[in-house]
This record gives sequence, structure tokens and C-alpha cells, in this order.
Amino acid sequence: MVETEIFKRENNSFILVNSDVIGNVTADWFTPEYWGDKASLVGSGGRGGAWFIKAGDKEFVLREYLRGGLASHISRKTYAYTGEHNVRSFSEFRVLNRMISMDLPVPVPVAAWYRKVSPIQYRAAIIIERIKGATPLADLIGKLDSGDWHALGQTVRRFHDADVRHADLNCFNVLMVEKDFFLIDFDKGCIMPPSSRSNWKADNLNRLARSLKKVAGDAALNRFWNVFLNGYEGSSAA
Repeated sequence: MVETEIFKRENNSFILVNSDVIGNVTADWFTPEYWGDKASLVGSGGRGGAWFIKAGDKEFVLREYLRGGLASHISRKTYAYTGEHNVRSFSEFRVLNRMISMDLPVPVPVAAWYRKVSPIQYRAAIIIERIKGATPLADLIGKLDSGDWHALGQTVRRFHDADVRHADLNCFNVLMVEKDFFLIDFDKGCIMPPSSRSNWKADNLNRLARSLKKVAGDAALNRFWNVFLNGYEGSSAA
């Protein structure tokens, strides 16, 4: 447990709070209705369930954990409870803190919450700091130059060199601020053991390529993908 992590119980809710950011978090914070007109739905990418919120002079993102695919037809908002160490919000909160300590470009975790809705099911949400001025890569594909794609390749390589596996590396989970890139949404993300096989890195890159192709098409991908790989592989050629 990191020094800045505070564990709180509130009725049937369990909360982790990053005391370096804020201290007075309650279970109500994890419902958008609590924020009223200080909450606005995030419109780009994902499955929904994310809101920009304003807490005094701070700006955060509240994200509820939602199922996708076939599992969503069974239960959209609940997950099987197999122990607190496997709760998605707590896991993401802690992996973000680890990446912050490694000086990787990710949002700062603010608080994580879960509530058991039955002995075997739970709901969860997380609050992170909003990266000011950020735009999703999906909205910038046609505007970036070769130097930007080279820099993005270098950024992804930094995560891979730190053994960070992003479970869903797509162009909506990459944000850009001026000339800097950030990765977001580390649900199911992890720090891989150094002894693990490295094929997950290629899988990460292929997933990003498929996402870019889906948004921008083959022609656009062919124009910039080699430049991205040059940055990833450490080539000085942009």
C-alpha cells in the first residue's frame, strides 16, 4: 500500500483515497447525480459511463465500470466478487499510482470505490484527475505530423520498457496535450513480471493499429505507422 492511500468504509461502500490530491471523498462522489450541473458526460470513445466533474477548483473524471460485449446482456454494471484484491477500481487505482512513481504519463488517481450488491457481485467506479487541454488521438489523426507519430511511438515504448501492459490500447485511450502524449483507462492493466514472455507487447501494438485503421482507414495508417514504429524501436528517423 502506498503512503498516500487512505482506506475508508462508508456503510456498504469501500473507498481508496489519494490523500495527496484530496481528502474529503464520500461514496456520493461516485454517482453523477450528486454533482448535478457540475457533471457533464464524456462524449468521446469508450462504453459510456464517464463524466467530467468539478469539485471546487479541481477537475476530475468519474468513470463507472461497465461491461461490454455479450456479458453486458447479462449484467451491465456488476462484476463477480472474488476478493477485494481483484476489485477493478482498486486495482486500477494502485497500478496508476505505481506508474506515477515511475514518472509515466498517466492521469493521477483520486479515489476508487466499490460496493457489494450481493455476496458474489459488486459495482465499482474510479475518479481520476482530468488532464487539462487533452484531446483523444482519435480526433487528431489527420492533424499530426511525422514528429508527433514518432513521439507517440517513443511514449508507448516507455510503458513497454517499464513492463506496463495496457489491456485496451486504442486511439481513444491515448490523449495529446500540445506535443505530449498520455495513456488513460487502465482497467485490467497491470505491471507484467520481468520474466514474462514479451508477446503481449506486439499484441498491444497490433490492437492500436487496428483501432487507428478503424477510425482513419488503411491509407492513413500506411502513411504514419512506420514512423510510429521508428519511434517505438528507437530509430532517429521520423
